[in-house]
Amino acid sequence: MDSEYLGYAAGILTTVAFLPQAMQLIRTRQARDISLTWAATMTAGVFFWLCYGVAKQSVPMISANGITLLLLLVILFIKLRYQDSTDTGEK
Repeated sequence: MDSEYLGYAAGILTTVAFLPQAMQLIRTRQARDISLTWAATMTAGVFFWLCYGVAKQSVPMISANGITLLLLLVILFIKLRYQDSTDTGEK
């Protein structure tokens, strides 16, 4: 089995794992239960994995970490924007 397939499988699964959380935060705009330390650390870590993938010219690493970084930036933005808010965004 080509190791690239393992990279794609791992990338798809770990990226998809962030979708439910991002969608929940977008929908509810309630982020008080999300750890800012976790969100910031995870975002930085994924950014460095993306840089590593670029240096290695690894398409699975670049694509998975690029998409994951976007999802984490959404999570981090919502956390910073709505962290103390109990408002669900409904008017």
